[in-house]
Amino acid sequence: MQIISDNLKSILSKLPKSVILVAVSKTKPNSAIMEAYDAGHRVFGENKVQDMVAKSEELPSDIQWHMIGHLQTNKVKFIAPFVSLIHGVDSLKLIKEIDKRAAQNNRIIECLLQIRISEEETKFGLSDSEAFQVLESAKHYKNLRITGLMGMATNTIDKSMLRNEFTYLKALFLKYQSVSQDMQIVSMGMSSDYEIAIEQGTTMVRVGSAIFGQRN
Repeated sequence: MQIISDNLKSILSKLPKSVILVAVSKTKPNSAIMEAYDAGHRVFGENKVQDMVAKSEELPSDIQWHMIGHLQTNKVKFIAPFVSLIHGVDSLKLIKEIDKRAAQNNRIIECLLQIRISEEETKFGLSDSEAFQVLESAKHYKNLRITGLMGMATNTIDKSMLRNEFTYLKALFLKYQSVSQDMQIVSMGMSSDYEIAIEQGTTMVRVGSAIFGQRN
């Protein structure tokens, strides 16, 4: 089965060197992840804590696991020992819990603030003013580092709408970079819209179906 490794190579060939590819492996079996791993990929994204924990125990230890789904505070303790980056931080309550669990594991956990860039009701995220308050408060926590922003665009084929949403997130990122030197990542763009996100200056894309095929 060469399909996954071929898809991976195709996507990587379109990405600037400055853009990190998160291979979204949610719902996919370990065999599919290993095909991407054997092709040289190491960064994988999961949206369910239970799945990420199970996969981390069974798959190679040098995989960097990204938590890309909505994270509940009561689940943080399960991923705190190993998670590489948490994408969807959207409350001070969650920040406090991540900091607490990171301290228990003698780690500093990197996180992205999730910004609401879409009007869709199903999307989580902070407004500009809320994010700024959370960013300021997060400076007091020693075992957590806010290293960027993440946003999920509207599920649409309207390219101008997508461009506007990504442009807004990039502008916020640049604004926050001026107040925090830890700000390095703007995570935007998925299988259907990552090429537009690249145009708008993303530094990280989350691609699943374009690598692994449609979700099971």
